[in-house]
Amino acid sequence: MAEVNNERTSPMAKTWFITGTSSGFGRLLTERLLVRGDRVAATVRRPQALADLKAHHSDHLWIASLQMTDSDAIKATIGKAFDDLGHIDVIVSNAGYGLFGAAEELDDNQIRDLIDTNLVGSIQVIRAALPHLRKQHGGRILQVSSEGGQMAYPGFSLYHATKWGIEGFVESVRQEVASFGIGLTLVEPGPTQTNFGASLISSQSEEIYANTPVGDLRKAFAEGSFDVKGDPHKMVEAMIASVEQNPAPRRLTFGAAAYASIRSALQGRLTELENQKDAALAMDIDP
Repeated sequence: MAEVNNERTSPMAKTWFITGTSSGFGRLLTERLLVRGDRVAATVRRPQALADLKAHHSDHLWIASLQMTDSDAIKATIGKAFDDLGHIDVIVSNAGYGLFGAAEELDDNQIRDLIDTNLVGSIQVIRAALPHLRKQHGGRILQVSSEGGQMAYPGFSLYHATKWGIEGFVESVRQEVASFGIGLTLVEPGPTQTNFGASLISSQSEEIYANTPVGDLRKAFAEGSFDVKGDPHKMVEAMIASVEQNPAPRRLTFGAAAYASIRSALQGRLTELENQKDAALAMDIDP
């Protein structure tokens, strides 16, 4: 772990704790915050991944190696960050990855590792941060989810399970801690020009799924035929700006594709619910 100046750099400067900072949103967010003079406590699996940033921002960058499947380490690392830095304004639970394959194609180890990282790891980050945020009378938590937290593609069943799961967790916790001045926001990007695809893990394909929607998506990945338009730099700026909003926004939807897919999913569910209204109301005990 690296030592960092325990004093705020300016009255407007903030201190952030961010998981998964070696690439993607975590890396871009860390870079942008350091440039603007904020302090960042960054976690990575390999600290050398941030060596270039440390060389230029040694007084503002605190680094710790963290494996998101180790709940004890998550608690200890967050505690150490608060002890060393004195005050942390924003927690960004960002670490995670994707897993592609039909549900029955996935093996048990792939399933367990994904759930332990994306869902249990994210839950433990939030749980570990809450006592410290309460003690300092408030703070903000950004949980990076996905459009996939409200809709679903074939072939991503376990990934969606982790994102739908963390969204339900955050929806509940935000009600539990609002009176302590702690705000929680779900960040829901659609397809974005990060390296998410490079870290995507795929199952062994089975021939039976070749001519199904899963097979179609697998072919599209292989051909690189997706048109990804999401701008991660704009999204990072919006994430930073969101912590100034009061109350904390419940969700941040990023990208035209995310807006369209989530809107379609919500409209479809609402239509189905309304179609079942009479049956639902008839299920109560008769007076």
